[in-house]
Amino acid sequence: MASMMKQFVIFALLSLLACTTNAQLSTFFYSRTCSNVQIIVRNTIRQAISREPRMGASILRLFFHDCFVNGCDASILLDDTTSFTGEKNAFPNRNSIRGFEVIDTIKSNVEATCTGTVSCADILALAAQEAVVLLGGPSWRVPLGRRDATTASQTAANTNLPPSTANLSTLITLFAAQGLNARDMTALSGAHTIGQARCTTFRDHIYNDTNIDPTFATTRKATCPGPASGTGDDNLAPLDVISPNRFDNGYFQDLVARRGLLHSDQELFNGGSQDRLVRMYSSSFRAFANDFANAMVKMGNISPLTGSNGEIRKNCRLIN
Repeated sequence: MASMMKQFVIFALLSLLACTTNAQLSTFFYSRTCSNVQIIVRNTIRQAISREPRMGASILRLFFHDCFVNGCDASILLDDTTSFTGEKNAFPNRNSIRGFEVIDTIKSNVEATCTGTVSCADILALAAQEAVVLLGGPSWRVPLGRRDATTASQTAANTNLPPSTANLSTLITLFAAQGLNARDMTALSGAHTIGQARCTTFRDHIYNDTNIDPTFATTRKATCPGPASGTGDDNLAPLDVISPNRFDNGYFQDLVARRGLLHSDQELFNGGSQDRLVRMYSSSFRAFANDFANAMVKMGNISPLTGSNGEIRKNCRLIN
């Protein structure tokens, strides 16, 4: 019996060691080195959203577009230089992603308290979570310990980020390439319950698709002229017509009513494999919120740089 107990203890210790070694991120990563980092992020995001509610959606989108390109490594924050091409001008990001100055402010505030300690990648992950919570969405514990990339890939941004014209099969494939299943994909698409989109991203849907409520299409056409006009590309419309500044399940209710703004949105409810899940989310915010929070943690774990990989940038826009 004593021998068996000894073997069990050794096995348990080895298992614990393996878990510790394999664990890349931890919610307690800054508990000793920058214990108030989340409070700093929360206060800065609160100020930004109070000035402009849309900023919450912009910060959340930054995190999505970062993680889908070589992992959650803050590569999206890097500016182009004479010798370096970043991701900001990739087709899915050009004239679209925003909120960089908010991340800059958070970084400055964090650096004032915890110099050279917290990565831009972790700041972006925390900012996305705080933005969702402040707009009424679910909370989750954010695993931390990411480091920042010293490179970026405009090519990967053009290839990996789901376009607004994607069909359901393409969406499932692109998310699967990041280790996210179809349920994750549908839950994460619920981020479109906040924010706005440019006319150029939904023009084809409102003028050419048939799986759209006619009244809704007419309303959107009023501020998004047809392609022949050559105007209106940057005119904005809410992704969720029910409550565009509130993180709720209105987006899914829109889909069931065939009022998805983007072609890719409405593909989630168009006689395909995700219809049942969309219906469930449309009637249960709790179900959506739970799946969204879980999927955000899962997405935040995509290929993080840890240990001695990458760096802790002094300026989120520039490599040290």
